[in-house]
Amino acid sequence: MRFLPSRLLGVATAGYGAAIFARPAMLLKPSGMPPHDTDLHAFVRVLAVRDFASGVAMAVAPSRKAMRLAIALRVASDAGDLVVLGRALAGKPEQKKIIAVAGGWALLCALSALATRR
Repeated sequence: MRFLPSRLLGVATAGYGAAIFARPAMLLKPSGMPPHDTDLHAFVRVLAVRDFASGVAMAVAPSRKAMRLAIALRVASDAGDLVVLGRALAGKPEQKKIIAVAGGWALLCALSALATRR
C-alpha cells in the first residue's frame, strides 16, 4: 500500500478526533482545563472535527500530491496547537506535556512525508 506510514497516522488522527468529539474531557482533563466546562467542550469539538477531517484526508489521499497536502495540513494544525495551547497554558505544569504531544505529533507526521518521495 502506498504511503502506509502516513495512512496509518491518518487513521490514528481520525480515530483520536472522533474520540475527542464524543468525549471532550479526554483532551481537557490532561490539559489541565476544566473538563466540565460546556463552552470548552464546543471549542474542543471544533478541534476534533479538524483532526478527524485531516486524518481522513491522510488515510484516503489518492495521490502523492494529495497526501503531501494532507500531511502539510496536519503538521500545520499540530504546530498551531503547540503555539496556541502552549501560550494558553503558560506557567501551568501541563504546558510541557501539551508542547511535547503537539510537537511530537507534528514531527511524526512531517517525517511520514518521507514515504511520499518518488
